[in-house]
Amino acid sequence: MPNEDPKHAPLRVLHLEDSVQDHLLVKREFQKSGEPLEIVHVESLEDFEQALTERNFDLVLADYRLPGFTALDAWQLMNRLRVRLPFILLSGAIGETAAVQAIQAGISDYLPKEDLPKLRHVAQRAIEMHHVVLARGQADLELAQSQKQLASFAEQLQSTIEQERAAIAREIHDDIGGSLAAIRFDLAWIGRHATDDGTQAHVLAATHMLQHAVEASQRIMMNLRPAILDQGLVAAIHWLGDSFSRRTGIPTQIRAELHSESLPKAIQLTAYRTAQEALTNASKYAQCSQVKIDLSGDAHFLTLEIADNGQGLSADTPPKEGGFGLSGLKERAKTVGGWLDISSQKGLGTAITLSIPLDDDLPTTQER
Repeated sequence: MPNEDPKHAPLRVLHLEDSVQDHLLVKREFQKSGEPLEIVHVESLEDFEQALTERNFDLVLADYRLPGFTALDAWQLMNRLRVRLPFILLSGAIGETAAVQAIQAGISDYLPKEDLPKLRHVAQRAIEMHHVVLARGQADLELAQSQKQLASFAEQLQSTIEQERAAIAREIHDDIGGSLAAIRFDLAWIGRHATDDGTQAHVLAATHMLQHAVEASQRIMMNLRPAILDQGLVAAIHWLGDSFSRRTGIPTQIRAELHSESLPKAIQLTAYRTAQEALTNASKYAQCSQVKIDLSGDAHFLTLEIADNGQGLSADTPPKEGGFGLSGLKERAKTVGGWLDISSQKGLGTAITLSIPLDDDLPTTQER
């Protein structure tokens, strides 16, 4: 036989009712629609549980007061069995307090028996809302899984980026650094052996350009792989702030105090990259005259704040180049269990704050 069309599948109802007459009235009301119907009548909690475990249903109808128990007991039994179905109270007057308790417990709806002609509409609405809730729960679950996968991807991406940076830095040091050193020796030899003033002038100019190239390569290597972190996070933050001040001419106030320098390398690198990106943004966009860097940490928490007194941001400020960098820093912070806050007010500057809880059980060393 061909598969049954889901649109014409019977409505499967479990009816918990101690009155046979009331059950027949309910059955007749459903049958008025002419739609296929499968309705199972039970009167006890034991039969109710057996029906739930043996068959699938679309809807549960229950009288409120039954011999020795109430519909709330049946609802709790459903929850213990982890059966999720729309549950409608179909009862006589149960009182406002009982009705409120039922709705607060999670029961879908309440319909007095004197309003039985409304049953099909109420049942359809309860089933539709139940499907919406199930779909929303599934969507939330999928979203949580996607966020977890995104966080894992971001962590792997950051690790790959740092490995590539370290590899490039080593190549600059080994290849370009070696070549520049050889050029320095050759220029020194020419300078010692040249006798005319023209050659000496060219040697002097070339030496100045060589020194500029050496400093540029060192700066690039430091940005790619912050070897200064080998001396600790405090030293690295001071180096970043001092370098920023020398490069931009913007006074930089630095306060860096840590309870211990024995931090995992991943946390140190996250803090370093956060300060680096924040200072880069300050130099490009803030139009500030002062920057403050505050690093503090005890045995349980690390906080890094970079604040400027520049033009700040407002809600209608269009995104600028570099905004993605801050988004990347937020994802990086998540990889070490931290978070990034950006506080800004038009004309009053911007503060970027990194907060990372510290776990005493974390390893204190990690290869980069």
